[in-house]
Amino acid sequence: MQIKLPDKVRLIIQKLTDEGFEAYAVGGCVRDSLLGKTPNDWDITTSATPLEVKSIFRRTVDTGIQHGTVTVLLGKDSYEVTTYRIDGKYEDGRHPKEVTYTASLEEDLKRRDFTINAMAYNDISGLVDKFDGLNDMHRGIIRAVGDPYERFGEDALRILRAIRFSAQLDYEIDKDTLQAVSKLAPTLEKISAERIRVELQKLITSKHPEKLILMNETGVSGIILPELDLMMETPQNTPHHCHDVGIHTIEALKKSVGYDGELTEDEIKILRLTMLLHDTGKPATRITDSNGRDHFYGHEEKSEAIASSVLHRLKYDNDTINRVKRLVKYHDLREENTEATVRRITVLISKELMPVWFLVRRCDIYAQSMMDREEKLGDIDLCEKIFKKIIQRGDCLSMKELAVTGRDLMEIGYKSGPELGEELDRLFKKVLEDPAFNTKEKLLSMARSHT
Repeated sequence: MQIKLPDKVRLIIQKLTDEGFEAYAVGGCVRDSLLGKTPNDWDITTSATPLEVKSIFRRTVDTGIQHGTVTVLLGKDSYEVTTYRIDGKYEDGRHPKEVTYTASLEEDLKRRDFTINAMAYNDISGLVDKFDGLNDMHRGIIRAVGDPYERFGEDALRILRAIRFSAQLDYEIDKDTLQAVSKLAPTLEKISAERIRVELQKLITSKHPEKLILMNETGVSGIILPELDLMMETPQNTPHHCHDVGIHTIEALKKSVGYDGELTEDEIKILRLTMLLHDTGKPATRITDSNGRDHFYGHEEKSEAIASSVLHRLKYDNDTINRVKRLVKYHDLREENTEATVRRITVLISKELMPVWFLVRRCDIYAQSMMDREEKLGDIDLCEKIFKKIIQRGDCLSMKELAVTGRDLMEIGYKSGPELGEELDRLFKKVLEDPAFNTKEKLLSMARSHT
């Protein structure tokens, strides 16, 4: 089996080989190449020690030299070159206490997480697949290298990575590996929020975010996202729903995949996080009336608060947190479709977020029952049509687009302070009702009548 190596990767391997060392592309880049994908990064493993690598290449950086890794710089590109190694005992569930260099490629591959990531390649030897990773790829299986309990014991994050790879590749997790995931899920408590965030985000932004259910089934969510477990336990006895809150959430995530082509990578992240968290407030707000029907009054505000807590816990940046909170809070906002109302909604949500908000509402509806579905979707379509008309016309949608400023009001007698702010707000609301009022002459006339 042949893989087309990039010229610079082939050059690094050739230079190491010319000096009498072994060298191979290894890990995810080999896996992705075999899947017909373009790897994001190319990692190289070699029998040369870090000092020997540094002596061969003119420009290097000691990025992880304590663990055998040197980054080789070729032009504007960089490549991690790591010495064959055997990891010592893992005492923190993440890092080996020590590493020992080895001359054996097989020993190096043996320490890797899953068989599909434990393959190496160069043009001379071809594919080196000591643990049957290629066959596992053909079968669509995620299987730990060797004993899964040992692999997960070395780095607990591999537990979440198993589920993440299952979602990205749409593979099943091998029975023994899945059993170890369930048994060792509590050890994820050792892992930092930042590392968990990276894996969780890759999972929910994959083509198969419905694999999130594996987190609930294996106990992983109980450690890193207990809010999911609560949703899975919360029924929705209402004609507008056909799933419990958890399955509704997963179905909404699944539906969101269909809109990836319309969005930037950042917008995909915001949409998926919103769908994951939009109903987290339902378990706490559920009440059942005398007819046995469930209601979730105020779940939007409760969901916003929980979303904020979850995203802060996972160390997301403030901009992401604020955008997701806003979309969660208003995910179920339904108003009469007039131009004035759509302008007010746009101010609440922001002009930039409105396209994502429309998708949030659609994903939510598609994950509900069929009751009034066409009417609900038609309502969103009309709202979006009005929004596009408003944007195309250039209606005033923010205070900075108002035809008057605070200075203008002060020139006709207003004093700096609360009164000035209140008047600007009053004028802005008038313009939201009727954009024709957004002229300096009309607004100053209105402002004079209020003095």
